Amino acid sequence: MRIFRKRIDRDHFGPDAINVQPRSLRVGDGLCTTLAISGYPRDVSPGWLEPLLTHPGRLDVSIHVDPVPSLVAADRLRKQLARLESRLRSDHEHGRLLDPGAEVAAEDAQELASRIARGQAKLFRVSIYLTVHAATQDELDEACAQARALAGALLLDARPVAFRQLQGWVSALPLAFDNLNASRTFDTPALAAAFPFTSPDLTTELGPTAVLYGANAASASLVAWDRFAQPNHNSAIIASSGAGKSYLAKLEALRSLYAGVEVAVIDPEDEYARLCTAVGGAYLHLGAPGVRLNPFDLPQDNHTDGDLLTRQSLFLHTLVVVMLGETLDKASKAALDRGILAAYKQAGISFDPGTWNRPPPLMRDLVTALTEFGDAKAAEVAAGLTPYVSGSHRALFDGHTTTRPDAHLIVFSLRDLPEELKAVGTLLTLDAVWRRVSDPSKRRPRLVVVDEAWLLMKDPEGAKFLLRMAKAARKHWAGLSVVTQDAGDLLGSEVGQAIIANSATQILLRQAPQAIDAITDAFRLSDGERHLLLSAERGTGLLAADSGASRVAFHVLASEQEHRLVTSSPQELARYEEEGR
Repeated sequence: MRIFRKRIDRDHFGPDAINVQPRSLRVGDGLCTTLAISGYPRDVSPGWLEPLLTHPGRLDVSIHVDPVPSLVAADRLRKQLARLESRLRSDHEHGRLLDPGAEVAAEDAQELASRIARGQAKLFRVSIYLTVHAATQDELDEACAQARALAGALLLDARPVAFRQLQGWVSALPLAFDNLNASRTFDTPALAAAFPFTSPDLTTELGPTAVLYGANAASASLVAWDRFAQPNHNSAIIASSGAGKSYLAKLEALRSLYAGVEVAVIDPEDEYARLCTAVGGAYLHLGAPGVRLNPFDLPQDNHTDGDLLTRQSLFLHTLVVVMLGETLDKASKAALDRGILAAYKQAGISFDPGTWNRPPPLMRDLVTALTEFGDAKAAEVAAGLTPYVSGSHRALFDGHTTTRPDAHLIVFSLRDLPEELKAVGTLLTLDAVWRRVSDPSKRRPRLVVVDEAWLLMKDPEGAKFLLRMAKAARKHWAGLSVVTQDAGDLLGSEVGQAIIANSATQILLRQAPQAIDAITDAFRLSDGERHLLLSAERGTGLLAADSGASRVAFHVLASEQEHRLVTSSPQELARYEEEGR
């Protein structure tokens, strides 16, 4: 039988004719055969269709899904369960050996009926068809045998649809029309595991805060990951310069906003400005005239979460050590502690929560208190803080906080800060973010991105503060994302290794040859993974989870609009500016 089609116009794509045969079709210059899946395994795991999707030959896999109404599903299950139990009872009464298959089917039907009654699952009618293409009949027969063997290895029974090849070919086209109706009932978990968007390398459950990272480098599936479904919500992104680490961090931040996650970013290079503007976020440009952050600020309207004055005093100890660039001895620490409490007391703030809403002191009040002690150690600390009070670095601390940003995306830009103040600025902004994150009256999923974390990691006290954040973030429904191009800063210290250990999500992009040995030892990379990270293109890397037990290589994917917002390529930015004029 030959079916002719009238050519509508020369731009219309499609075969001029289709030659229908009992077990194959000739479509244009090639042949194809459709196989219908009629037998399925009892249990399946996530990504169980992956071998079919990655078959090296030309194989089209089509899945048709038709939901079954809950009332209809419950009625059918009840009838099926009655038939199975009746059969088992009859075998028992007549002394026949019980059928193990019937027993298992009855148990499964009972469990499924219970989950449907509780609203924990739904039923779907699912049809799966495989369409094999080849140039000649011999090649088609061989390709069909390979496809059936592959399906058999997955415990699937794939059979040619004899005398219905035209209907099978139409069912395999992206028309959402099932002409064969060779369906089987699936429950929700089995259907979810069958989707090609599930990577078999990452078996974690995906919640409402899941983010698409990219495409699996070894298959046709996509790599989606939900950091908030992990034992802790932290991540570490380690890559050499130009490997795409900031690109991925910005893309994840943008897609986290889609999922309702509040994002705060410490941006040392002003790379997040366009993204912040596009999504209507709040942008705080530290180092700009009139922009200040007062480290003595206490959280507003949060007087139920322990002793905030003590907690802020401890942070000020860490901050002053970073500002001075040296570790203080015991006498200096004692003098600093007395000076901090004296500065708060002078401002009328004590350990009484009723005083915590009063205007806090400033850095110059601390220097004044230290100077008035008349103690040599206190005077030494005060002298070290002089540049931040009356010297060249005073702009950041010379007054009360100028703005308290409140938005779904908050970006703290540190580009205009001098290099000597980058670590101090990072620590200040982290403290401001942490006061917001730890507020129990405003709980929601939050992501804190620390880009170029090596700026803080090179200071021991700053690294310890970052570690404390990493350990406590989960308790406040927050995730800390540490992004760095200097693997040595993380791997070369116990604190850095502890930060990685407290990051359930670890992402490695292209690595420099000088750092690959340390990366290989720390993450226990195989020879293949080591070679991948040495030769990876920009945006290609390795995602490790479950303490490295689950790993997948992936390519970062972004839409054109997303790419415009997250790219930092000077050539592309110049072109976009030209197009906008």
